[in-house]
Amino acid sequence: MTVEPGDSPTTALRLRLADALAKSGDLRTQPWRAAVEAVPREVFIPGFFERVDGPRETMWRPITPELVGAPERLELTYTDETWVTQLNHRITAFDTDVPVAGAPTSSSTLPGLVVRMLEELQVEENSRVLEIGTGTGYSTGLLSARLGAPLVTSVEVDAAVADRARKALAQAGFLPDLVTGDGLLGSPTGALYDRVIATCSVRHIPSAWVAQTRPGGLILTTMLGWLHASSGLVRLEVTGDGTAEGVFLGSTDSFMPARPHAAPPLGDDFHEWIDKIRTTERETAAGSEILDPWEGWTSLFIAQLAVPDAQLVTYGLDDGPMFDHLVDLSQRSVAILEQESAEPATVRQSGPTNLWDSVESAITRWRAAGSPSLDQFRITVTPEAQTIWFGDPQGPLSWNLPH
Repeated sequence: MTVEPGDSPTTALRLRLADALAKSGDLRTQPWRAAVEAVPREVFIPGFFERVDGPRETMWRPITPELVGAPERLELTYTDETWVTQLNHRITAFDTDVPVAGAPTSSSTLPGLVVRMLEELQVEENSRVLEIGTGTGYSTGLLSARLGAPLVTSVEVDAAVADRARKALAQAGFLPDLVTGDGLLGSPTGALYDRVIATCSVRHIPSAWVAQTRPGGLILTTMLGWLHASSGLVRLEVTGDGTAEGVFLGSTDSFMPARPHAAPPLGDDFHEWIDKIRTTERETAAGSEILDPWEGWTSLFIAQLAVPDAQLVTYGLDDGPMFDHLVDLSQRSVAILEQESAEPATVRQSGPTNLWDSVESAITRWRAAGSPSLDQFRITVTPEAQTIWFGDPQGPLSWNLPH
């Protein structure tokens, strides 16, 4: 595709983005390149927030044509970046003229990840696709451009987000089947699907996704637990009634968790409770580096498998040092990792379950097996259980997921 007289002002920007994604290796095939060149991203994110880190809380700077000018907004739109489009389930960039604080609740994922996922989905010309998490609608537009809108169903839990996506898709010339509802339940009216793709992370594979995918069909998602360790991309093949087998594709990509799969709030009494607990203390050979993704992503994921109901909380008293806490609210169990410079790490534990004992045991078994990377693991889904494993589904490196 080349820029011709009379083309949209953003045609050149779309071509530039496609070139960049091809150079990075994310965009690999011509049909998806044609989709990237055809779908105007600016229609789906007319305004967004830019992160501003400061000495205190993170702030979000609104980016709209009125605030920064159309040229700057378009330049930013066509970079390979994720842009936050909603804060606190309600605030958009058009609701403020100044930087604001808030928690991101909707975003437009960086195009490189979107396209890489679409490539990994391995669609065929007549594939029926179920997308979980419409978001801004940009990826829905790419699917519609590639396959035809009648073959695309997309589910979005947030009614306001879904309404904006529906309008943007119509403006771009696409009319896929958009459903407002819980994406974890899929969309049975359009089943069976050849492919399911999720742009939210899950703790386990929802049974509805498996049930609504034909045998031989594929599910592509990311898995994220409460220690914030992502599986990266996982691709499963549905093998029969309620069953699937999957592989980890070796990335560290992640999305916001599906709302029902997010960790529960700590509660108003958390600080009072944590300050008063009585603990037992010992040294540990597995220190807080286990919980640091920069030290090793797989080790953090193993820890998460070992204590799936624990959250990772960094907490300290007043102006004192900050320590990593593993907190299982359901059992009122806690493990506190303390490590000062070169001193051996210590762990203080309280509650009916010694959380760090479980982590330490899992890490020891993983290291004894040669510290295999996550892309060497497999996932098995049945109606009774979901298991992530290495070597043997019943072996020492196998864990059932909570579901």
